[in-house]
Amino acid sequence: MIKTLRITLLAFLVSSSMYAQNLDSLMNAETVAEPDYATATFKASRIINGHSVEQVKQNNLDFRIHHRFGTVNSGAQNFWGLDQANMYLSLEYGLTDWMMLGLGRSNYQKSFNLFGKFKLLRQSSGVKNMPVTVSLFTSADMFTMTRKDLTQNFTNNSRLSYVNQLLLARKFSQAFSLQIMPTYIHQNLVVASTDKNAIFGLGIGSRLKLTKRTSFNVEYYYANRSTISAINNKYNSLSVGFDLETGGHVFQIMLTNNSTMIERSFIGGQSGLWNKGDLMLGFNVSRVFSFE
Repeated sequence: MIKTLRITLLAFLVSSSMYAQNLDSLMNAETVAEPDYATATFKASRIINGHSVEQVKQNNLDFRIHHRFGTVNSGAQNFWGLDQANMYLSLEYGLTDWMMLGLGRSNYQKSFNLFGKFKLLRQSSGVKNMPVTVSLFTSADMFTMTRKDLTQNFTNNSRLSYVNQLLLARKFSQAFSLQIMPTYIHQNLVVASTDKNAIFGLGIGSRLKLTKRTSFNVEYYYANRSTISAINNKYNSLSVGFDLETGGHVFQIMLTNNSTMIERSFIGGQSGLWNKGDLMLGFNVSRVFSFE
């Protein structure tokens, strides 16, 4: 009887050891097969003015407040721009981890915009090698104020503009990320008959991580301004800023030559000159709420 128990116990220990080894092998195989995805390419869904490849996670809602003061060279009468304000508010919701929808409102021309961002590719290494993250950003906006620069009659359809961007980003290291943004803007209504409805642009943005919770950002947009001949005092948008993460908030403070926060405006619209003091202090505040 004792001999039989010994044999049974020995068989149990051998089978348990073999099962544990097989389980370890299976888990190790699954670990090796999982791609190593890049995370936190940028700190927030905006680099400064424009969108980054980051987006709101599934079942999360991001409430954003963007604020730009007036120009520094407006003088002491306007407290060097701090007496003036341009605002943009938005709600952005993650339907999935790769699809985000948003609704925003700006006091610039009393504009509303509806937009979506879709992650097409994700930077990864290991068993799946993808050198960049690629997202598609698309937006439609409508201004609701009466524009004094427009003398012709126009319909509500004339108030619409459309923006499409391809966002291509790479996280080169834990400290440095770079993104380029080919951009197409279509405005249903232009100021002069010589102006073209389509504007092509190219943006570039970068992030340099300073500490675990802070980073330094630069963003520049080039636009083909030969298509907007009616206004010749427009310059390309250039901005620098800092990101600060504090719990559920991401606070961004920047210095920019553009006071507007809708793509058709800060890419293809009016910008100031840095060397003449046409600069505005501004900030973005983001607060994320989870519904999981």
